[in-house]
Amino acid sequence: MSGDRPTMPPVRLPSDAELARDALSAPLFARAAKLARWAGEGTPVGAGGELLAGQLRDATELLGLTDDEDGAAYAAEAWQLALDTGLVEFTEDPDAEAVDADADEPSGTAVAGEELATLTSGSPQDVLELWLGGLETVLADAAAPDLGDLVEQLTDSGTGDIDLDALDWNPEEEADFLDGILGNLYLLTALDEGSAERPVPLPALAASMIVPDDMDEPTDDVLEEVSDAMMRLDDQFRILAPTGIVQYRPVDESLIEVVDGEGHIRESVDGVTSELPEEEDVSRYGMVALTPLGVFAVRARMLEAGIDAPAVGDLAESGADDLLAALPGHPGPAVRAEAELWLARRTPLDAARELLAAARGADEEAPGRRLVCQQTLSLVGAEAEPALREVLDDPQLGGLARVWLADHGVTDVPEPGEDMVFWLTIDTIAAQLAAEGDSEELRGLVEGLVGRHSGFFDAAWKVDHPATADVLEAMGHLHPDKKIAKEARKAAFKARSRA
Repeated sequence: MSGDRPTMPPVRLPSDAELARDALSAPLFARAAKLARWAGEGTPVGAGGELLAGQLRDATELLGLTDDEDGAAYAAEAWQLALDTGLVEFTEDPDAEAVDADADEPSGTAVAGEELATLTSGSPQDVLELWLGGLETVLADAAAPDLGDLVEQLTDSGTGDIDLDALDWNPEEEADFLDGILGNLYLLTALDEGSAERPVPLPALAASMIVPDDMDEPTDDVLEEVSDAMMRLDDQFRILAPTGIVQYRPVDESLIEVVDGEGHIRESVDGVTSELPEEEDVSRYGMVALTPLGVFAVRARMLEAGIDAPAVGDLAESGADDLLAALPGHPGPAVRAEAELWLARRTPLDAARELLAAARGADEEAPGRRLVCQQTLSLVGAEAEPALREVLDDPQLGGLARVWLADHGVTDVPEPGEDMVFWLTIDTIAAQLAAEGDSEELRGLVEGLVGRHSGFFDAAWKVDHPATADVLEAMGHLHPDKKIAKEARKAAFKARSRA
């Protein structure tokens, strides 16, 4: 793996079979498949394969959308997706006379395409590949300007040319913005901060792309940008929701007002970009979450773009050295899930020996490896006991081995020496500093350690651990008592002098 590749936290994905079922049941895809079967061996269509007025009415009725004011539009979108994905194939009639593109006259025939068989006889991977291809066309549509704006400009210009500057639309910027939004949703999902149960408020999502990290209070101009972005996202998520990629609760129509032909959020979004009001109020501004199918899709696009986007289970066949190198950067729930999948492929004794061997080391990452080694070993049963006994005298592993044995009720274990106890303490704090930095949990640990051990720093500075001085320095910053903090800094100075 290249060291300069962007890396995302790992995500948990359902099986390909489950994802394929989700893809087949996504409203837009299911409608496209139904229309492809309806096309059968031949349906007269217009230029480019679009449905004629009569067929569009029939398609709308077939899909049960007649009573929906947007039913015809939904039917047309599903038909276009069928064409784009090969579920329907269009053949132009060479004998047909050239007709105006707006004329409602047939100029070719549409038939069920070869890809239709993929939905019934293809593998889950084949179905997902087909669905991903269709998703790309919908994403492109979502990032395109409003069709009404295009028609208005073409009418006004009289030249048939489109002025992108006048539309205030940059295709690359718009696509990048939507990719960034989906990337932020993906990150929140990977960190267990976004899900169908915990959808993300649209104002907060828009603000994540616009409000600078170092801006304490957004300016009026920035808030206006957030409001405009919310309107764009509201349109885009309405387009994307039928693909199955997101669950979306749209912006409350009563909050939208039209000024000079453009929609704006009627009420100020100030306050919903950071300090969110009550949930029922926030939901009126739109709520969105990636579905499992959406997580799969965004990850697939990230991998294609060269981003390292791991999935839980990727390390199941890897060695313990790769496992322990990766897990310190994983979110908590993913650590356990990945560890369980890795352990499931090994006997408890073999797994314990492999983990312990990979946990050794005096490099900067070694404390983190030992911490996740200890966490992984906590999932192993009593069959691993011989492996833990074998390292009782190991200065780097003896402490964590004793912790494991004690947790499993083993009583005939020799007490550790003071050197080993202090070494394990320094090692554990070093690992947590690297993983969490200045956290409340670590502050509590430091206060508890110093409170339980009088003369802690008199012994700690002598510990033969590469991180001793750095840990003691950090303890000086973490402890709220100024006198104790000063003792910690003095101990850190002694440790550096000793080294």
